[in-house]
Amino acid sequence: MKILKTGMAGTMESSDAQVTVEPLEHGIDLSVDSVVMNQYGRQIKEAVLNTLKRLQVESCKITVVDKGALECTLNARVECAVYRSCGKSEKDVSWEVL
Repeated sequence: MKILKTGMAGTMESSDAQVTVEPLEHGIDLSVDSVVMNQYGRQIKEAVLNTLKRLQVESCKITVVDKGALECTLNARVECAVYRSCGKSEKDVSWEVL
């Protein structure tokens, strides 16, 4: 998927994450700010990158502000932000497993 505009999903509430996706010319620019960065930073980055790969996003700037979200919540926030950023949320979205 090609990122066309800024898309955001999530909140700054406890046990959630706010994910912002923006267009970028080349590559993935990932920034993570997490209350559990020392314990789970590597896993958070891996989950985000895996979700982007599954969605076939090859270039974007993605910012994650994590407040202790579970991996399934993080994956959902990334997916939603990507869909919003490329206009997919305005059309029929296939919610089956990719």
